[in-house]
Amino acid sequence: MASVSKVSILDYFNIVFEGENGKIESNCKACGTRIQAKRSVTSNFVTHLKRKHPAMYDDFVKRKDMKREGYSSACLHSFTTNGGNPRFTLPVTTGTGGGALVSVGGVGTLEGGGGPGAGVTKFDRHDPRQVLISEAIAKMIVHDLQPVSIVENQGFRELLQLLEPRYTPEPQHYIQGQLLPAYAYQAQLATRQAVASAHTLSLSLDLWRSQTQTASGYLGVTCHYLASDWQIRSALLACLPLTCSSSASRVLADFDEVCHSHGVSGRAFCVVADPFPATARPCCLPGFLLPPVLTNGEDDDPTDQECNGEEEDWGESWEQGLSVCRVDCFSRSLEQCVREGLRSSPQISSTLTKVARFYNYITSAVPPEKLIQLFDGWLPGGTRNLHDTATDWAAQLKVLRRLLDSVEFLEEVSGPGEVALSSSERALLRELIDILEPFTEAWDMVHRDAQRDTQPDRHVFISLALPCVLGLRKHLSETSTPHCPSLLLGLNQSLERLLAPILENPLYITATTLDPQFKLTWSSNPDWHKQVLLEELSKHSTASPPADLNTDSSPQSQTLPTPSPSPVSSLSRPCKLFSFIKQRPATQAKSLEQELSVYLHEEPTDEEALHYWRRKTIDFPLLAQVAKRAFTIPACDTVVENIFSAARRLLLPERGHLLPKNLETLIYLKANYKLLWT
Repeated sequence: MASVSKVSILDYFNIVFEGENGKIESNCKACGTRIQAKRSVTSNFVTHLKRKHPAMYDDFVKRKDMKREGYSSACLHSFTTNGGNPRFTLPVTTGTGGGALVSVGGVGTLEGGGGPGAGVTKFDRHDPRQVLISEAIAKMIVHDLQPVSIVENQGFRELLQLLEPRYTPEPQHYIQGQLLPAYAYQAQLATRQAVASAHTLSLSLDLWRSQTQTASGYLGVTCHYLASDWQIRSALLACLPLTCSSSASRVLADFDEVCHSHGVSGRAFCVVADPFPATARPCCLPGFLLPPVLTNGEDDDPTDQECNGEEEDWGESWEQGLSVCRVDCFSRSLEQCVREGLRSSPQISSTLTKVARFYNYITSAVPPEKLIQLFDGWLPGGTRNLHDTATDWAAQLKVLRRLLDSVEFLEEVSGPGEVALSSSERALLRELIDILEPFTEAWDMVHRDAQRDTQPDRHVFISLALPCVLGLRKHLSETSTPHCPSLLLGLNQSLERLLAPILENPLYITATTLDPQFKLTWSSNPDWHKQVLLEELSKHSTASPPADLNTDSSPQSQTLPTPSPSPVSSLSRPCKLFSFIKQRPATQAKSLEQELSVYLHEEPTDEEALHYWRRKTIDFPLLAQVAKRAFTIPACDTVVENIFSAARRLLLPERGHLLPKNLETLIYLKANYKLLWT
């Protein structure tokens, strides 16, 4: 007998918010009505369905009855034995076309039908099963960033017909014009409600540009907020298309409008906004870009030069529009540092091109079983892995290291004289790997090595930035490079220009010191850094609101919500009856300097930062107040920036043409997928 799935009244509602004590808020999938109740008490949902949607209520009751009888709502599959041969049987069903579903020769067919699904009663548009399948299709389109036109494909429709003949496929214009916008509206309600209840938050302003499309790119505004359970969460507030004429002032105006509409104006602790907008092509090792993912025959990144030319203008606009609230994204600065260092050493390009040809040859000529252990999961010939290798300089470097570690074996199995690497070329590549290895470690740390991390979208704190910069500077100062000195020089110059200012930034000093695993163990001048820390803490540990992003923001938007006081016992202590009990000494509040002194006196710990401060809020209330704000700032790319990279593949000509509005909606729903459907 087939397993019976759980039947719940919540199947007919979209949960948009879930609070403490099991309280939930849901929207009816049929009419959108908001229902509030507890997860354990569902009478409100049942009453709404019974009064407003009798057909859906009848379906719910029917499904509950079927569950009690041990049947599922779909066709029941059972196997019987007839003369030793298994036979596939289905329940007999009468459809509108007069065809009955019976078992013939071991195969379920339709009598009197003219083809697949003939004689089957189709679902009504508002039938719960129809609604659930349509929602599942929309979720698939969003999750995989598929073009909406997939619902018109013949193969897709035949699959639906086979799985559920009673389902009526929705047309493309319905999903694109009604279903996805409805989900986007629900996501907007959920994000506004979640952000409104946040105690502290920071914002990210991401720009992604494509020089080959009608729309030059997209603007994403992401909110990183501390929830009531002390977990950092992120929500995409808006994804707006950019045109070729979009200036920095226009982007800032759109950003202010998004902040006002979501009620976060004046509440953000910091805004992460880079002076160099992201382009369609990420940083790669020059010459190592593999042919399977080259687009339009390009072998270079034409947008690099343009971005460098605009960097100064955009940076000045950010300073004027965002003032002291702006912070550069550390991972983007790290990537730009590597990009400029590689560009300063053009002599390595020819060697990398040669080793790339060797890589392509061995992955096509050598049996995969001989290479699977060599590449440690990078399956040669796999489209997805080849794409990842070709679009990530850190991943390319790992493949290059594996290649050099077994180059003798590979040359032996690939045949003599097949693109062999000389000793000088091997020495140059080995030097390249050694120079960039600490940069790769820093990259994996802030990105948490997405291939091995069980939580790839986990928030990474900016407290990692300052120790990483110190480690990179020390590594470059101790490295000698006989084969590629220009690379070392270029990396040194870009590090001092892009990353070294972090070492003097009070915000980074504060975040790193308040991280219990670092404190001041990294400092070569603890007394000076402690003084900088006290000055920065005194600015943010008061009751005043954070720096205002907009001069015309309302006073209500500047007021941070305060937790309610702990309840006091209703049994007061009688003065005469309990006069023998000594009076409790009045506790004196510790000063900020006292809190910091006690905190730094404790030994560093590997405990996760926010978990530590949640536990230590009572001991260090002033420090915890600043820590809650500082750790809302991300150190790596936001979810939407990663989605931009995935969306780039959707814009390729062979994938068809997507309307910018449709892509904007897909990106928005993709970024807020967990908030809407989890």
